[in-house]
This record gives sequence, structure tokens and C-alpha cells, in this order.
Amino acid sequence: MSGETILVADDDGGIRTVLNQALARAGYVVRSTSNAATLWRWVSDGDGQLVITDVVLPDENAFEMIPRIKRIRPMLPIVVMSAENTLITAITAAEQGAYEYLPKPFDLNELTAIVGRALAERGNRKQSAPEKPDITQEIPLVGRSAAMQEIYRVIAKLTQTDLTVMISGESGTGKELVARALHDYGKRNKGPFVAVNMAAIPRELIESELFGHEKGAFTGAGARSAGRFEQAEGGTLFLDEIGDMPMEAQTRLLRVLQESEYTTVGGTAPIKTNVRIVAATNRDLRHHISQGLFREDLFFRLNVVPIRIPPLRERVEDIPGLVRHFFSSAAREGLPEKSIDKAAIDRMMHYKWPGNVRELENLVRRLAVLYSEETITAANIDHQLEQLLPEQSAMSESQGLSDYVENYLGTYFARFDDKLPPEGLYQRILAEVEHPLISAALVATRGNQIQASALLGINRNTLRKKIKELEIQVVKGVS
Repeated sequence: MSGETILVADDDGGIRTVLNQALARAGYVVRSTSNAATLWRWVSDGDGQLVITDVVLPDENAFEMIPRIKRIRPMLPIVVMSAENTLITAITAAEQGAYEYLPKPFDLNELTAIVGRALAERGNRKQSAPEKPDITQEIPLVGRSAAMQEIYRVIAKLTQTDLTVMISGESGTGKELVARALHDYGKRNKGPFVAVNMAAIPRELIESELFGHEKGAFTGAGARSAGRFEQAEGGTLFLDEIGDMPMEAQTRLLRVLQESEYTTVGGTAPIKTNVRIVAATNRDLRHHISQGLFREDLFFRLNVVPIRIPPLRERVEDIPGLVRHFFSSAAREGLPEKSIDKAAIDRMMHYKWPGNVRELENLVRRLAVLYSEETITAANIDHQLEQLLPEQSAMSESQGLSDYVENYLGTYFARFDDKLPPEGLYQRILAEVEHPLISAALVATRGNQIQASALLGINRNTLRKKIKELEIQVVKGVS
């Protein structure tokens, strides 16, 4: 591809010089300008085989010019650069027909690789203009870190496809926000967005919840009920915590993905479905596969496009922007307006945030409510975080109970060095788990043993026996 002409537009002379040098080393001829008018004249005259342009130019926004370029030269690849590194920018670039979006600063090797691919693919990419959703400036995702920029780019590329997406990340990282962005800025945005949390549905009801049931399909099914697939028809179905889906439901979901049809519980007639599936998990599904808890074929059907959302501790540079965003959101909801000083931000950037962005948002809301001063200080942050520090050694939201028990046992065995713990470990561990479990059930039911036994799924006599054996104090009417 050497010798082809690249047109560059950026009002920063330093950036133009660096781009000119990098592209020239790759064998391209470069023409560069600082304004949109010159770029438009070159394109109109038929010059150049590819355009690289900043969004903000002195005389015109590139997003206003790109549609005109596409009308007269629809096959001309356009690479968009921007220092406004938001999801909206990435999606707008994709909507306007840009080949690629690059947030500043970017890697020059990546740029030259993109240029090479774009030139090689000319004429092979579909050029029909997609229906554009309404783009607003209400940003659903916040962050300018490199990790978040990559997520924005992936979302922007996926908005005009129906590809199945698997979102992974710890609890509190914003998996549902990503799923909603895929829907709201995608071609199905006129249809419904239906979210289902697999972990919140009793296992025996998951198939009915997803696929619906017919009247009389099971005890208590007094009428036909539409499932979530039917409710999401024409839109997006978000399956959160997919790792908690039982095997039977996994098999039925696999059939839907393979054949685009399903049957209701108790039904016989196949029903065609037209939904986009976005799944999410905070678990390692490959580990679940090795344990026989998750179907490998279903995993590959769902994991067509994987998106990993990093924990907040891996993108601490986003904390200042997130704090400002959450304070602004709180003020719009009627909470007092607040600002925060640099020392306070520094304290927050050194905290581990086991609850991720959700924990940060909750802290910001507490700060807005609890402190009368307009500016939040480092002392305010220290006071709040001191109350959270003891919890860092406890089980985080992203851990399952089995993960916590495994970590606990590893620490427990380490205390004995090369020796073994005393015999009877099995009963001791069971007792330690049973006591808080039964106590929590009794507290939740205010001491009602009939309700507690139903909640736990054990016989009432068994519950009474356990209360006696474990010496659990039952206080009725207290929650």
C-alpha cells in the first residue's frame, strides 16, 4: 500500500508533524492541514485514499463534514481522532460512518496498522447508512482511562450489529450500564430492554421466567404467562449473572441461540424469537466449565464478543471524573451541591474499592448528605474510609460463598504449617456456616420459625433441632 496518499486534518501543528513522520516512515504520501475547508477541497477534488481527522477543527466539526464526504466518496475510509474521550464521541464516530475512532493520545503503531487495514478493506465493507438512534449528551459510562476507551470503541462497533455479547467483571463495575448502552445506541433501541438476574430467580422457576408457561403447566399456573423472551421481542434481553443458570435452562437457552425459537413450559408449538442476547457474569465461566457447572457449547455461543470491565482499582485515573459525575447526579436529584479538594481525591485514589464503582457512588451520596460544608476534604474522606477498612478483609461482592470458604480454609491450614488441624473439621466448618445462616433466616422472618424453615427449605422440626444444637437465640418480632 506504500505510495498512497493520506489526508490529515488537525489544528495542532505538533500532532500533524508526528503523524506526517509516522505515516511517511510507513511509506505513505501525506497531505496535512489545520482546517476543514482545505480537507473538504482535497476530498472534493478526488485526492487521497484515506482521511485522518480530529473532531474539533477551527472552522467546522468533523462530524458535520463526514456525512458530506460519504455522499460524494462513500468508499473513502475515515479515521476520527478526538481528545473528547467519551462513549458519545465513539458512538457518534461510528454512526457517521468512520472506519475507526482513536482517542488521544494514541499509539502511532496502532494508527499505522489501522490505516493499512482500512486501505486493504476498501470496497469490502458494507456502506449502507444505518438508522441512527438519538444521540444525547447524557453519558451512561464515565471514564477516560485506556481500559474504558477500549470499551467505548467496542460498544461503538457493536451498535450496528446483532452479535451476542458476554460482559464480564466484578460486581459493581457497571455491567448493566454497558448492556444498556449497547441497546440504547444500537439498531434495536426502539424495542424493549429486558433485564433478568439469574441469581435472583429460584432455580425451579428460571425456565418459566425466561420462556413463559401455559395454563396448568404446573401447580399454581392458573393462566398463561409471557416469558422474558416474549417481552423482549424486537429488542435486547440482558441475562445477568449467567453463571447461576441451572443446566436444564442452559440447554434450552442453547437451543434458542441455535434455532431462534423456543417452547413455553407446558407448550408444544415452537415460537420464533427475534431478540439480541447480552449476557453478563462476575464468575470465571471457564472454571465453571471445568467443574461441569456450565455448558462449554453455550459459553462459546454467548462469548461471541467478550467485553471485560476492569475493577475500579485498575482504573484509578477515572476516579476524579466519576466523583464529579456522581456529585452532579446527586445535585440534580435535590441533594446539596458539593465540590472536592485534591487531597480528598488522592485519598480516594489509594483506596482499593472492593465494591467498585457502585461503592464509590454510594460514598459520594453519603458525602453529599452527611457534610454541611460545600467542599469535601481529605479529613472527611478519611473518616468515611476508616469505617470501611475493616470490611476489606471480608468477602467482597464479587466472591461467591465457595470462593470465600476456599480462601478461609487455605489460611486456616497455613496456621498448622506441616501439621494437620484437629480431627472433626467437617462438622466444625458446617457448624460455623449453619449458625449465621439460620440466625440470618430467623432475623429476616422476625423469629417466625415456620417462615424461616420455608425460607431455608428444611423441615420445621429440623430447624428446631438445629436451633437447640447450635444454641441460637430466637427473638420474635425483632428484625
